[in-house]
Amino acid sequence: MRRSFCHRSFWIAGALALGSFLFSQAFAQADYPTKPVKVIVAFPPGGTSDVMGRMVADELTKILKQPFVVENIGGAGGTIGMERALKLPADGYTLIQTGVGQNAVAHGLDPHLKYNSVTDFFHLSQIHSGPNVLVVHPATPYKTVKDIVDFAKGNPGKLDYGYTHAASGHMAMELFKQTAGIYLTGIPYRGGGPMLTDLLAGTIPMMFINQDVALPHIKAGKMRAIAVSSAKRNPLYPDTPTIAEAGYKDFEALSWSGMSIAKGTPQPIVDKLEAAISQAMQSDAIKQRMSSIGFIIPAQGSKPYNEFLKKELEVWTRVIKTAGIKPQ
Repeated sequence: MRRSFCHRSFWIAGALALGSFLFSQAFAQADYPTKPVKVIVAFPPGGTSDVMGRMVADELTKILKQPFVVENIGGAGGTIGMERALKLPADGYTLIQTGVGQNAVAHGLDPHLKYNSVTDFFHLSQIHSGPNVLVVHPATPYKTVKDIVDFAKGNPGKLDYGYTHAASGHMAMELFKQTAGIYLTGIPYRGGGPMLTDLLAGTIPMMFINQDVALPHIKAGKMRAIAVSSAKRNPLYPDTPTIAEAGYKDFEALSWSGMSIAKGTPQPIVDKLEAAISQAMQSDAIKQRMSSIGFIIPAQGSKPYNEFLKKELEVWTRVIKTAGIKPQ
């Protein structure tokens, strides 16, 4: 009898302890966040990814009443930051900015990545989207996409372009070449700055470049916009046609990013972050900043972002394989 009583007491005590633990966990999740949250941006300070990450972090700080602090962990096209994020506890206190390079292009370049962009993360919401712009030096004779394609088809390999390895502009050019069926000669650059300098100097005649970077040079007459790579015309480039308008149906090559978190994070925290990010993207500060630099605020929430990311991964893996692009 005594043994039965002790056995019963043991299980009661265990059940109480488990209940207490679950209650404390539920309370902690409901009260989240109770301390600063790290936001890993997988690129150096100053670029578009960094600007977008800090903009969203500032708004989340206001909404959730705890600091959201950006940490830049650059290297290897964004993959080092992604790997670092998965090594930290899945407790909601580390967000990772995901994007075209580290979550779509990277899988095409290296099928043996240390992470899987589809299965290792909750993708909370996309935060920005914008086209690359096909630009030429104003001294060139090219005024339209047709001009470029006609010359390239008549003179295979004689038209050069600049690119930085595996960047969104590089991917846009590879897709353009494959879609139009043309052969161009690529001139590689280690960074967008030197490439831009050479185009402005007329050293290279053509490249794809982010629309926010291109705009002041286009306005100054130092480069000519031929087409944008988005499905629809960009508000900052109302007179610049899309590549699809030139006859290449469904052509789209975007610069984009979003916010994600490691799988294993408690669902109530995931839900709270998803709602907070969607709220942040509706703030006047973000809307004004985005419109001023030509970026679009995409459909919000995890469902559209997950669908979009899977589609991008498939597209760029196919383009990279067709082009035979290898990791550097």
